[in-house]
Amino acid sequence: MEKRVIPVLEMSCAVCAATVEKTVRELAGVEEASVNFSANTLQVVYDPDKISLKDMQAAVSAAGYDLVISENAEADAIDAEHRLYLDLRRRTIGAWSFGLPVMVLSMIFHSPSQILTWILLALTLPVLYWGRSFYVSGWKAVKRGRANMDTLVMLSTAVSFLFSLFSTIYPYFWLSLGLVPHVYYEAVAMIIAFVLSGKLLEARAKQSTSASIRSLMGLQPKTARLVGKDGEEKDVPIAMLLPGDTVSVRPGEKIPVDGIVLEGGSYVDESMISGESEAVKKQAGDRVLAGTLNQRGAFLLNVQALGADTVLARMVRMVQEAQGSKAPVQGVVDKVSSVFVPVVILLSILTFVIWISVAGWNMFPYALLTAVSVLVIACPCALGLATPTALTVGIGKAAQQHILIKDAFALENMCRVNAIVLDKTGTLTEGTPKVVGEKLYSGFEEYVSVLLAAEMRSEHPLAVSLSEYLRQKGVKPVEISAFESITGKGVMCEYRGEKFWIGSKALAEENVGVLLPDLFSIYFGKGDSLVAAFEVKDALKENSKEAVRQLESYGVEVCMLTGDKESAASEIARQAGITHYEWGVLPDDKERFVLDLQRRGKCVAMVGDGINDSPALARAAVSVAMGKGTDVAMDIAMVTLMNSDLALLPRAIKLSRKTVRIIRENLFWAFGYNVVCIPIAAGVLYPVGILLSPMWASAAMAFSSVSVILNSLRLR
Repeated sequence: MEKRVIPVLEMSCAVCAATVEKTVRELAGVEEASVNFSANTLQVVYDPDKISLKDMQAAVSAAGYDLVISENAEADAIDAEHRLYLDLRRRTIGAWSFGLPVMVLSMIFHSPSQILTWILLALTLPVLYWGRSFYVSGWKAVKRGRANMDTLVMLSTAVSFLFSLFSTIYPYFWLSLGLVPHVYYEAVAMIIAFVLSGKLLEARAKQSTSASIRSLMGLQPKTARLVGKDGEEKDVPIAMLLPGDTVSVRPGEKIPVDGIVLEGGSYVDESMISGESEAVKKQAGDRVLAGTLNQRGAFLLNVQALGADTVLARMVRMVQEAQGSKAPVQGVVDKVSSVFVPVVILLSILTFVIWISVAGWNMFPYALLTAVSVLVIACPCALGLATPTALTVGIGKAAQQHILIKDAFALENMCRVNAIVLDKTGTLTEGTPKVVGEKLYSGFEEYVSVLLAAEMRSEHPLAVSLSEYLRQKGVKPVEISAFESITGKGVMCEYRGEKFWIGSKALAEENVGVLLPDLFSIYFGKGDSLVAAFEVKDALKENSKEAVRQLESYGVEVCMLTGDKESAASEIARQAGITHYEWGVLPDDKERFVLDLQRRGKCVAMVGDGINDSPALARAAVSVAMGKGTDVAMDIAMVTLMNSDLALLPRAIKLSRKTVRIIRENLFWAFGYNVVCIPIAAGVLYPVGILLSPMWASAAMAFSSVSVILNSLRLR
């Protein structure tokens, strides 16, 4: 199965989004499809052996919309949306240029003469032309047995215009019935002008909601300087590079690909990806990332990943997928939106019938006006935009702060978190411990090379520190066999037919068969004999204490779990201000601890950075990985803190709570607007002298959609 985020064009409302989603979901080979109306994207999971992107595009085109599936889809979509925006702006200006005179003349002359009605007709026809997209889209929807916002605009303006045209050509028909002929050209013109204005403002505001994506996309250069076998350099498109190629990077240039430094060195600004403010020193053997900025020196790098496989591209893809995902609350909104337009049409017909039934045919003009007003004022867009716009802005803002949120479910869940479980090493601490003490036994000098070889294969921070310590002493590794990692305890290996083990006090006691003093962090032995023991200490991260304080101020219970010994655990807990902690914890124990908290009714977030944290991460309601941790932890985690700064965690919770609050405000406004305004448009306030005209109904409808987007943009 493949997962893609594909730009969608020509959608005008939430019903359009639902149509695209349903069209794609029903295709053979598509497992999952989700459309984000605010971001104009389709997120699809499909089997490429059963269906192609071109097949999806053909199906969506038949439904009246378009998918952008080119190689450079994002850029092409942005260009297409810009062209559509310029066309929309031109049509809006044209509609107002002719619509305003229609409105002014109708206000001055309440009972226009026969000649004036023809003038009003002539002025209205260009407005209809500039609003033709409503009729094209609305008719396509009707032919498919569906109805969208454009259907409402089409029906309301068509009814008003045809009635006015009939009254202009055959005024005597109404006079013969004893009725005064009325024309509603101003309603037609202003409905189209207001709705076009709303769409224009909406399009402009929606561009702001996805600004974070565009800024991330703009980080990666389009070309690279390829170094040939003869040493010559030439600029080539990124797409022409292959893994293993050599690329030259000069001072002041953005690094085009992920790679390993071969020659030279420099300082690289990685703040756009990691958030680290200080430049990082890079030399031969170090990894560099696409999109980061080379500052001082020049170097050659070996291409490891390019294009869609770079860390930057993965970040962009993760943000896009998250923005395209749906929060649980959106399911209810989708169900309401699917029946919204048909219900509004029925309410409009019912309004007309009630007016005629109660007041008689003498009130025909009022019956027609109220029916049209009901069609116009109803706004499915506000409902459709309420959740996705807030999610798009919230997830985008998080990405700008170097917090990667995998999906909407995680964002919504995070606001409910009231208990957080923290790993110690690499999460609360720097993750770069130092050897501060050692005790060596007989045989250490003979087997120290075995110790180094085994620790070099381990990803654990303590193993990395010990490896570095031994290398600085001039120790060289040997070839070992039967290497085995024992999660939460340590590693085992063989050398010349003999078994060796390195790890925790628990692992040492299992092999030695006696209780050992709780004095050291790493034990090394052969068979049932202890060869060496090392004390390794790790420093608390600068922001960890403040992060814990902030979390507790939000009403979150903070706990620490570690496989380390009691003395080390208690010292870090004391420094961080954590009262609830456990030591000597295995991976299964971490998972059980999370489960126990959940049984107490807690919504638990687990924060870790290693393989040993994976079971607990998978169990938690929200899983958080440190960006400098293992790939396994990051793959499982719903949220990744890219610079491994714990201070980002309370920031993520605060952003989540604010986003969910904005979603609730948007939904309250969207539902409340329709509940209040539709009855007013139907004429329930007519007895007290208030009757809403279609013109002002269209203005209210346009304002409702824009207000939802503007409220969401308060997150920025």
